[in-house]
Amino acid sequence: MASVNVAKPKKAKRPSPRSCLGPVADLEQHLPPEWWRQLFNALYVKTDGDVVENVENTRRDVDFILAAAPIAPHSQILDLCCGQGRHCLELARRGFKNVTGVDRSRYLIRLAKKRAQTEGLQVVFKEGDARNPRLIENTFDCVAIMGNSFGYFSNKTDDEKVLTTVGKILRPSGQLVLDITDGAYMADHFERRSWEWIDEHHLVCRERSLSADRERLISREVIVHDESGVLADQFYAERLYTKDGIQKLLEKTGFRNVRHHGQTDSLSDRDQDLGMMARRMLISADAPAQATRAKPKGKAQLIDVTVLLGDPRLPDQIKRGGEFQPEDLDTVRRLKDALSELPQYKFHYLDNHATLDRDLSELRTDLVFNLCDEGFNNDPYKELHVPAMLDALSLPYTGGAPAALAACYDKGLVRAVAMTLDVPVPLETYVRPGDQGATLPGVFPALLKPNTGDSSEGITKDAVVRNEKALLDYLEKLRAAFPKRSVLVQEFLTGAEYSVSLVGNPDQGLRALPILEVDYSKLDPKLPKILGYESKWEPESPYWTQLRYVEAALPELAQQQMIESSARLFERLGCRDYARFDFRADAKGEIKLLEVNPNPGWCWDGKLNIMAGFAGIRYSELLGQVLAAAVERHNIVGKPQVLAAGQHQSDAA
Repeated sequence: MASVNVAKPKKAKRPSPRSCLGPVADLEQHLPPEWWRQLFNALYVKTDGDVVENVENTRRDVDFILAAAPIAPHSQILDLCCGQGRHCLELARRGFKNVTGVDRSRYLIRLAKKRAQTEGLQVVFKEGDARNPRLIENTFDCVAIMGNSFGYFSNKTDDEKVLTTVGKILRPSGQLVLDITDGAYMADHFERRSWEWIDEHHLVCRERSLSADRERLISREVIVHDESGVLADQFYAERLYTKDGIQKLLEKTGFRNVRHHGQTDSLSDRDQDLGMMARRMLISADAPAQATRAKPKGKAQLIDVTVLLGDPRLPDQIKRGGEFQPEDLDTVRRLKDALSELPQYKFHYLDNHATLDRDLSELRTDLVFNLCDEGFNNDPYKELHVPAMLDALSLPYTGGAPAALAACYDKGLVRAVAMTLDVPVPLETYVRPGDQGATLPGVFPALLKPNTGDSSEGITKDAVVRNEKALLDYLEKLRAAFPKRSVLVQEFLTGAEYSVSLVGNPDQGLRALPILEVDYSKLDPKLPKILGYESKWEPESPYWTQLRYVEAALPELAQQQMIESSARLFERLGCRDYARFDFRADAKGEIKLLEVNPNPGWCWDGKLNIMAGFAGIRYSELLGQVLAAAVERHNIVGKPQVLAAGQHQSDAA
């Protein structure tokens, strides 16, 4: 009989064993200066999971944050050294909308993002060093440093840097909430040696000793797998702050009204060695006063920004009357007023397109704020030409690159991309210019619109048709008005209409503003419920006077689905810094994508700013967030510039 080779089932892959140092006389000699760069990985979550994965510990910690800091659902909250995001996620579960988590560990940040996505929670997670997390100043209402995440650095001045940075990114009315080990207690009560089984296969042996100056507790942790052997032999340390010591450091870095809220003992699922988490002090403090915040003497670290706008001297076929109107000039004035409130920037303005080539080629600036959504020479088809010019000159700028603007300008293309990402879209037929043989849909009502275009051009109350004759009539009107453009014939979605705005970038974190809903309740019921050309450019139209924008009252799941769809589209289409996504529900309530707007309208009364207002974000703050996203993406550092007496940080060219 012939032999038969039967494949043996593969065993599960085990971690590779590592070497062990054996007995060590002086733990401090083996402590890496930056031990925290490597320690916080999957093994950390396993060995410390009884405490840092304990649901009740997290709830207690968040209860303390809410008791210590007067924060509201739309407050800007930062969890610095957030680990796997347990406090951030709990805050999001409790309804807080603007939560950011920053941590040095890539593994923990990825784990946090995965958990947020699984639960459908909106939290921004990003990698960053606590000494320089690259966050905009005067932004946060509360900064929390929880779970004993303060005091890792070998040099005490680095702890000072962390607190100084926190003082800068807090608003003047903001609060710091801090939870650190009780140093006096720990120095007298630490366990010199311990061992425990953390699960059926992993054994952890720990050694501890005080540093030579008795200001830090040095720990050694040997993790052993029952079959594979030693998995890690690692050293770490934490500074032992006493109640008086941390108060002095907080006051030295400008914090005011330091408050001690007592102590807390951590809970453990295994009820074993708690180490530095055994007893912690709970502290809060008011942000440093504006006058005491660290500033370079005699100089301001300014970022030079050139703002690029449409040309008011030229015709503009989109605007009312085909040219800039007084309300358009007022919009620019309001923009300049808002930007003047951002002290970290110095602004110049360019709006003369006749000399734009020359002006840009001679430009020396840190960043171009590209607000020229009118397009080069106020031609909407040449909106992408502006960033193309900037790219050719290697000038960093805000917003989408030419490829993103071109892709999003083509509504049919956006729909195709959305379908590949499983984002629901309306039924649609694409009609090429002059195509007389197109098969037109028989589903009514239907909406007709140019496939390419901006500012609802070609979309009027007559664009919604309810029979074949009306469809053919409006199709001919569009062909006459836009002979070279393709036309889309879509199912007309009769449900509620929404907009999602995202600020930031995928690598650094995307934040959604509160979702906007179009309120059609005051509109004449005989008129179709659409946001067409009349709503944007005809003040005498009922669409101008009777429509309202309100914050959407949607179930959390529906909001998260729209936000997640928008985030996928943001990255796939190459949007940058900010973008708006418009959706509408069909008669059955399914929410479908209408279009994507990279470089969306930036004006004070536009959707983007209205949505920011829902979150309590002022116009200047919104503009500052967009600028900050671009500054971070380009890694721009301000240049020291001497200000003359009386000189303002904003001027008009």
